[in-house]
Amino acid sequence: MRIGVYLAHPRSGSFNHALFDAVVEELRGRGCQVVAHDLCAEGFEPVLSAEETGTVQSASRAHDAQVELHRAEVATLDAMVFVHPNWWGMPPAVLAGWVQRVLAPGIAYKLGTAEGEPAGLLKAGRALVLNTSDTPADREKAEFGDPLHSIWSACVLPYVGVAEVRRIAFRTVTDSDEEQRAAWLDEARRQAAALLT
Repeated sequence: MRIGVYLAHPRSGSFNHALFDAVVEELRGRGCQVVAHDLCAEGFEPVLSAEETGTVQSASRAHDAQVELHRAEVATLDAMVFVHPNWWGMPPAVLAGWVQRVLAPGIAYKLGTAEGEPAGLLKAGRALVLNTSDTPADREKAEFGDPLHSIWSACVLPYVGVAEVRRIAFRTVTDSDEEQRAAWLDEARRQAAALLT
């Protein structure tokens, strides 16, 4: 399998980096071809240009070589993994920009009319989203309605043709100890391995 793994966290040494490394190692150890991107370290430019704001017509070739590379890669993937913190109920800006610039019309979906139903173009049938959070699960759901679930499982991934989306939130990170973090890394590895079954 060819799997894309995307990390969105600007601080090296973060627990998100540890999750990313664990997933990449697990998948490569199982014989997968892994396309791994640390978006912040690579300096991915998240700002959508005026020319990139269309939703119906197929996107023209990006002037940004990095965006073109990511578009070409994402079309070849069998599965995707996203690792990021929950910041204000959203992914970090670099990942939101990646979604907007890479999962473009004609690349990741096709839309006949603005009010029409999209046809997903990606061959990736499944995705895993690993989040870190400092908000307890009951508060997240009761007060905020779990916005990351809606973003990934309703708004983004089904739109581009990803039928199976699993999301795991590791919380609360700030007050976790080494034993808890080790258990979370094991869980991340198990969840990554499950993409192959």
